[in-house]
Amino acid sequence: MTISDILMVIAVICIWSLLLVNVTLIIAGYLYYIKSENEDIPEIEGEYPLVSIMVPAHNEGVVICKTVESLLALDYPEDRYEIIVINDNSSDNSAELLAGIQNRNPGRQLIVINTDAITGGKGKSNALNIGFTHCKGQLIAIYDADNTPEKTALRYLVAEIMNDSSLGAVIGKFRTRNRNASLLTRFINIETLSFQWMAQAGRWKLFKLCTIPGTNFIMRRSIVESIGGWDVKAIAEDTEISFRIYMMGYRIKFQPKSVTWEQEPQTLKVWFKQRTRWAKGNIYVIVKNIPLLFDKSAAKVRFDILYFLAIYFLLLISLITSDVLLILHALGYVHTTIAGLSNFLWLLAIILFVVGTFITLTTEKGEMSLSNLWIVMLMYISYCQLWMVVAAYGLYLYAKDLIFKREAKWYKTERY
Repeated sequence: MTISDILMVIAVICIWSLLLVNVTLIIAGYLYYIKSENEDIPEIEGEYPLVSIMVPAHNEGVVICKTVESLLALDYPEDRYEIIVINDNSSDNSAELLAGIQNRNPGRQLIVINTDAITGGKGKSNALNIGFTHCKGQLIAIYDADNTPEKTALRYLVAEIMNDSSLGAVIGKFRTRNRNASLLTRFINIETLSFQWMAQAGRWKLFKLCTIPGTNFIMRRSIVESIGGWDVKAIAEDTEISFRIYMMGYRIKFQPKSVTWEQEPQTLKVWFKQRTRWAKGNIYVIVKNIPLLFDKSAAKVRFDILYFLAIYFLLLISLITSDVLLILHALGYVHTTIAGLSNFLWLLAIILFVVGTFITLTTEKGEMSLSNLWIVMLMYISYCQLWMVVAAYGLYLYAKDLIFKREAKWYKTERY
């Protein structure tokens, strides 16, 4: 075998190993969805616990009113939850809009914290730490500033965590509110349903592990106090705090019936900026937690560490290697005897992707349609391929920040 053949074989083995892992997660997740549909949400016994809902916001005037109003409309006893909006160094009209909502709801526990460039403007983690100093609840819930949770969302999360002392946090699901705005938002909608949430459900079913998604989740106040708050260096503060919850011995459960609707990027430029930020943040968390692979007390979370390592490093390198070799082979610069096999496996991967993705859409009403089938097929050859660029650029940004020791700041996603 030539060196090209050896590299191609290694790349194909790595790609298909990770593909089979994801297929396993999707199958397990699908089974969990089917089971959860027939299960009732636990009842909250006795007095409802006091919940502090935090909403970190930076220049969110376009969406903040709708978010706060949806939180005020939750079917949770009004006197048993407070809403704390951290209007973090905003330069738009957010402060005036929030003051107006406070005036219209004088009897509600709605607190607005307006920070300046000195105390705030240093990222979501810093804003959450500021907000936490004002929290009174024994449970802490987080919602992003563009979210409109369904009325039952908070109650379902509280019911789960109050009925199982082994849970440190419970996460709900977010859906794409503007999924019909553009082809990009339709891609994002399918990606969210078929990969993010199906993989979360699969990891919970197989390993009793989930990663906090950054919004629509609840956690115990005692956990935040024990870990000293959010890591201000972490852009992906949700993933980072998940690992610290794991290491305290708690589990994080996924409850798909708790739903919030959020706004997704409608242009490729905004999407790329958001996703490279996520990639950079997740790479920070991976590097920070690599030592746990050699920690006996971290046995339960090794799968997650290895999974993220494989996705952001092994898969990226394997895909780039495979694609480059196939292109060079087609151009006649290198010769590989397994190009035909590689092409066959590539075609098989496409079929597996399309069929598996479309089947997972059956878990959501109104998503299983012929138009979505075409979207899934188009998604593989366009949207999915952009992931390599996102991951590579996220790695570059992480290395750049590491070298120049840059301070965390708000990375604003444009709203509509």
